[in-house]
Amino acid sequence: MPGHRSLLTAVATAALLLLSTAQAALGQTTESRAASSALAATAGCGKAPTLRSGAQSITTSGKNRSYILRIPDNYNNNTPYRLIFGFHWNGGTANDVDSGGTSGYPWSYYGLRALSNNSTIFVAPQGFNNGWANSGGEDITFVDDMIRRIEADLCVDTTQRFAMGFSYGGGMSYALACARASVFRAVAVYSGAQLSGCSGGTEPVAYIGLHGLRDSVLNISTGRSLRDRFVRNNGCTAQNPPEPAQGSLTHIVTYYSGCRAGYPVAWAAFDAGHTPGPVDGRPGDLEPGENSWTRPVVWNFFTQFGSGGTPSPSPSPTSTPSPSPSSPAGSTSALRGVGSGRCLDVNGASQSNGAQVQIWDCNGQANQRWTSTSAGELRVYGNKCLDVNGGATADGSAVIIWDCNGQNNQKWRLNSDGSITAVGANKCLDVSNNGTANGSRVHIWTCHGGTNQKWTRV
Repeated sequence: MPGHRSLLTAVATAALLLLSTAQAALGQTTESRAASSALAATAGCGKAPTLRSGAQSITTSGKNRSYILRIPDNYNNNTPYRLIFGFHWNGGTANDVDSGGTSGYPWSYYGLRALSNNSTIFVAPQGFNNGWANSGGEDITFVDDMIRRIEADLCVDTTQRFAMGFSYGGGMSYALACARASVFRAVAVYSGAQLSGCSGGTEPVAYIGLHGLRDSVLNISTGRSLRDRFVRNNGCTAQNPPEPAQGSLTHIVTYYSGCRAGYPVAWAAFDAGHTPGPVDGRPGDLEPGENSWTRPVVWNFFTQFGSGGTPSPSPSPTSTPSPSPSSPAGSTSALRGVGSGRCLDVNGASQSNGAQVQIWDCNGQANQRWTSTSAGELRVYGNKCLDVNGGATADGSAVIIWDCNGQNNQKWRLNSDGSITAVGANKCLDVSNNGTANGSRVHIWTCHGGTNQKWTRV
């Protein structure tokens, strides 16, 4: 985990003090909403860029500041790209976020850079004194100025700007949600608190908060408080979302219902401490981030939004009983992944117990023909069932075929939103790591509304 040992010692000594002192009102910058939230070709579209990946410097508010920029390897100056800012924690650095620390590239930008597959421009700003005090709103202005420079030189989709950060960086992301709600499409706050102020804070913005039950640095109550501001702003139905039991070493992700279209609020509570990269089943806070479920959850929260300036509907927070209206019991068809365009497939057309389920080019063969039954099964070959191996419930548990036996690990709900829920685990049928290639593994994962968890009958 990147710099976590220095992270935890630094945060433990400073963050609690910051929590009590960082409530001072921010000066409202005159440049608010520096870039339009309506889709428009930025000045950098169509021009040869002068910016390169790596360390950058900029003068802002009369001071020299620095940031690290990562441009896609296959950058095309006619393609508008998503833009994601990743803010470091107290005592951390821009290099920690950019490099991924001891985990390297798989945890770069909290794991999102690897998942992006060269579809996104990333920015890691450096805070004064390795923090985000945002005195007089200067860190907000710093972000405004970075956006202005980057979009003058690179092609950016102005409806696809995002911010995320851990601890103090979460506080900075929250400050942007408050002050730049019309600039950023969504923010992700990992184990944060109101540390960098909240100027404004009355407009809706898509928001996901992630926080540990056993966080001894910034209590989970602070994360709930940040979340609840945007539950109100976004018009969501107030609730106390479920959280895992202490000792369970699991997590629960809840999408609020009733939110304004395109302005979802999600809450991910987990049984761990002060960390951006918890791993189910592991008690420590220093687990390798690339193993964390937070990577796909945040990535899918960000990428659910379409470009073009029109907010996309939020994922459905609930599921409906199986079978869905479009899938009556006894119907047989292929199941095509919305994100991949490929079909749910038994590896090698095997009929053996334990054969792995994957995605493959749709071909109409028997190993891609699934029959929904009144018992909630998905049968293939007539006598084999889609099965969660060993009745497991953890994220990443393998999905296989097995002789039909009527147990809960062979029962599935086909939901009206296109997701398919494993009844025994209450998790969704999911293509691992948002894979789209032939042979990408299928498993179960916490439901988050991403296209790698959506299926259509064909």
